[in-house]
Amino acid sequence: MSNNPDPRARADAESHLELASRYLEESEALIDRDPVQASEKLYKAAEEVVKALTMHLNVSEVLNTVDNRGRWTVTELEKAVRVIARKIGDWFVDAWDAANYLHVWGFHEAKLEPDDIRIRLPHIEGMVSEAQKLVKG
Repeated sequence: MSNNPDPRARADAESHLELASRYLEESEALIDRDPVQASEKLYKAAEEVVKALTMHLNVSEVLNTVDNRGRWTVTELEKAVRVIARKIGDWFVDAWDAANYLHVWGFHEAKLEPDDIRIRLPHIEGMVSEAQKLVKG
């Protein structure tokens, strides 16, 4: 599970980070006028960060399962978050939990107000920022 020198894996990780950055940017424009969509964009940004770091850190047990299944599930995302947190810090679990909260209560249940989203925004920004440093640094 060391850093992956494979240029294709690096390109894949960078593609996921580009998506994460785009979702983050789009979410910020939506917070006041469409908090439901802002919540989902923030969750998607976090999800893309998890995928990028899973590839960058070559978390093979997760990547193999995803390859065999042909898609990501919550189970693989959670396993990846655990491994990533062990490598970069427990804050990553807290940030992922904030993203999940936005996904459930902001998107699915549509119960969050703009200020509820804003207080979680720094968690997702931190995920994206740290992932960019690790993958592109």
